[in-house]
Amino acid sequence: MNPGRLGRGRRILAGFWGATVVQVAAVAFDVNILTQASKATLMPLLWQWSRTQDAPPLLQAALLASAAGDLLLETDAQLAGMAAFAAAHACYLAVFLANPAQRSWRVLAAYAALWAALIAVLSPGLGGQRVPVAVYALLLTATAIASRWHNSRSGVGGALFLISDALIALRMSGRDFPGRGALTMSTYAVGQYLLTSGVTKSDR
Repeated sequence: MNPGRLGRGRRILAGFWGATVVQVAAVAFDVNILTQASKATLMPLLWQWSRTQDAPPLLQAALLASAAGDLLLETDAQLAGMAAFAAAHACYLAVFLANPAQRSWRVLAAYAALWAALIAVLSPGLGGQRVPVAVYALLLTATAIASRWHNSRSGVGGALFLISDALIALRMSGRDFPGRGALTMSTYAVGQYLLTSGVTKSDR
């Protein structure tokens, strides 16, 4: 990688972390304008950074689908936002399953048990969204498994993404708590970065 491209990548990544700090702080202090503005920049910045790292096209597609999901979830189109993130997870699965370092059935069993427990706990409060949430959670869990099979770095990212969306599901089921929003966005941003860098670093 040439020095100019490397420097550009570092500047974009610094912008991503800056936007993450602003996003988490804005959510924590309920500053609506900053929340929306910073959230809209997160995945586009990470996508731009992934391009400087020669990320595979499907990984870039996952980040763009995530960006669309972020925007849609800020509107009334909740199911459309969920569909966009489902597309992102389908792309992640294609990337991670194409080159798994080691398939661990213990990881599969542990995440399967976690998925079942989450659905059992959350379903009573989800009402009509019970089925789409369960299906989406299954895709999310599959990403967590496949990312762990790929390498430990991306595996941590998959776990954090799962935690982030589980926190959203808690709110949807009526189990909100103080600080949940900031925790949701911090685990989401770090998780997406680790999923991305776990692929680009291992491929290099």
